[in-house]
Amino acid sequence: MHQKADDSTGNASAGARKPRLSLARIFQMNIGFFGLQFSFGLQQSNMGPIYSYLGASEAAMPLLWLAGPMTGLLVQPLIGALSDRTISRFGRRTPYFLIGAILCSLGLLAMPYSPTLWVAAALLWVLDAANNVTMEPYRAYVGDRLDAKQRPIGFLTQSAFTGLAQTLAYLAPSILVYAGMSRDAVDLNGIPHITKAAFLIGAVLSLSTILWSVLSVRELPLTPAQIAELRRTPLSARNTLREIGDAIREMPPTMRQLAVAMLFQWYAMFCYWQYITFSLARSLHGTSDPASPGFRAAALATGQLGGFYNFIAFVGAFALVPVTRAWGARNIHALCMLAAGAAMLTIPGITTQNWLFLPMIGIGLGWASLMGNPYIMLADSIPPARTGVYMGIFNMFIVVPMMIQSLTLPLLYNGVLRGDPRNVLYLSGALMLAAALATMRVTPARTVTPAA
Repeated sequence: MHQKADDSTGNASAGARKPRLSLARIFQMNIGFFGLQFSFGLQQSNMGPIYSYLGASEAAMPLLWLAGPMTGLLVQPLIGALSDRTISRFGRRTPYFLIGAILCSLGLLAMPYSPTLWVAAALLWVLDAANNVTMEPYRAYVGDRLDAKQRPIGFLTQSAFTGLAQTLAYLAPSILVYAGMSRDAVDLNGIPHITKAAFLIGAVLSLSTILWSVLSVRELPLTPAQIAELRRTPLSARNTLREIGDAIREMPPTMRQLAVAMLFQWYAMFCYWQYITFSLARSLHGTSDPASPGFRAAALATGQLGGFYNFIAFVGAFALVPVTRAWGARNIHALCMLAAGAAMLTIPGITTQNWLFLPMIGIGLGWASLMGNPYIMLADSIPPARTGVYMGIFNMFIVVPMMIQSLTLPLLYNGVLRGDPRNVLYLSGALMLAAALATMRVTPARTVTPAA
């Protein structure tokens, strides 16, 4: 039975003082983020190996991962703007949650059955588009539902669920092996059966957790005045594109400054996700052959290490709440980027798997901050009426660096980086240190409050 006490003012204007939610209710509204991030965790830990099993080269990896940034660039600003102006019986954001969750579940079911490389690449486009349909309306939903004082716990709870979900996503293959499935049992395309089982679990979680959140903590309804204002400018492609253009031109200074730090940190994270398995195969097992037992062992190690750093992110997100309130999101984020950069620089030189858990602490703290603190800085700088569109535009600061990485790294890989994935991790570490410096140049904004 759902709690009702903290929703007693749910019919109040979205522009008026918002009802304070209990910690349990904030958890409920973010459970859907768990399913969404479980899907992302499966992609981060398994797409590189899946592409390799289907015959892709290491140098081609960034191009095969291009689906994420491309769909994010096209889908998230558009969906964010549309969700700001949607009027439906289900709310502004909820229709997008549900459509995205259904498409995501279907993509997860199909991915590990890809018969060829091009099918897997095409399915990743579908899967990423579905995740992006859900992502920014979900972040806007948290901004809509919580007042300024509760936003840090709201966004850092999302970060915590990201850590927990990705911990389980990364560990799913290892857990299945522990439960009795064979690590080396593969289908005719070389894709392990444990990978298929993990994606099936992800498909179930993606839909069920989104449904739980949107039904248990519903959106605040719009007031008649807000509905009348929205209807004066009807929902259309032209009005939506105009809204995106106006929002970009009127972007707050804090948001513009964050773009530089985001460029460094997301280029680095994309490099890390794409090449960590290949780096571990070299440093731990001395192999680059995807068909070898050593490579499959490196893929399992990636899952175990990724599960650990995501668990650190889960715990760290809650630990960051009081220190972020005390010292500010900017300062804490810079420290976390510094820790992640130092960790990435040490990984290629470690040849014993157990010692690799130590740098994962730094990466976990960095990941916890990445999924929470930039959004705290953003939410405090943007007008509430444009939360959806600005959350969507802010995602461009994530996907554009990923696109740049996807297009430039193949040009650098065999030359500057000498065809060695360990050098890609060195590059990632250096970029994270640059992100820490860029973060300290961001000028925090005063909290934007609705007009009286």
